[in-house]
Parts: sequence; C-alpha cells; structure tokens
Amino acid sequence: MALLDWNASLSVEVPEMDAEHKKLVGLVNELNDAMKSGKAKDEMDKVFGELARYTQTHFASEERWMQKVGNPHLDKQKREHQELLKQVTAFKADYDAGKAMISVKLMGFLRDWVRNHIQKSDKDYGVWAKQNAGV
Repeated sequence: MALLDWNASLSVEVPEMDAEHKKLVGLVNELNDAMKSGKAKDEMDKVFGELARYTQTHFASEERWMQKVGNPHLDKQKREHQELLKQVTAFKADYDAGKAMISVKLMGFLRDWVRNHIQKSDKDYGVWAKQNAGV
C-alpha cells in the first residue's frame, strides 16, 4: 500500500507541474517501500539520494514556471522550498553520517509536507495561473 496516493486532490491543473508532483509522490512511496521491506543500506541510499536531488530539481522547475507566468507569490513559494530543502539536507547529512535512520517518523513528515504543500501553496499557483495567465 502506498504511503501517499496520487489523486485529484493533489492536482494543481498545470500538466507539467502535476507530472513532476507525480514523480515526487512516486519517490516518497519508493523510499517508504524500501524502508518497510528492509532494503539494504545501499538501496536506501540510492532512493533517498534520488528523492533529495529530484526535490531540488522540481523546486527549481516550479520556481522558473512561476516566474515565467508572473505569479506574485513566488517569493513565498521560494521560502517554503528553502525551508524544506534545509530540513531534508540536514536529515540527509545526519543519515549519511550514520546519526539518523529512515524511519516512520521521517516518512510521515515527507508525506504530510508533500500533501500539504501541494494542496495549499501549489494549488494556489494553479488557480492563479488559470485566472491570470490563461494556463
């Protein structure tokens, strides 16, 4: 069973961003599956690294898109992205140093953050783009 299911409530109605969000949801689920099934550390390292890298790639893409359509909430979105990246980077550093493990608590944090961020901040830019940028 997936930790986070993609459904209409996560759609921002911007096809390119929905595709990126689906990939992000998939990586969170893949990491959760690896943790739950007791995958070897090198497999966990690979998936967690890919999730961390893709999160950065997605945030940069989202910010470029928001800038392109002139969304006035870009600075707020950037701050939210920076905060999550700071948290993920710190956890990844602790994990890489052997000071932390991928746990149910971390997976709950990632699930809740992805869901809440998409359903609130990202939904807002989708609505704004439809009303103001003809997307």
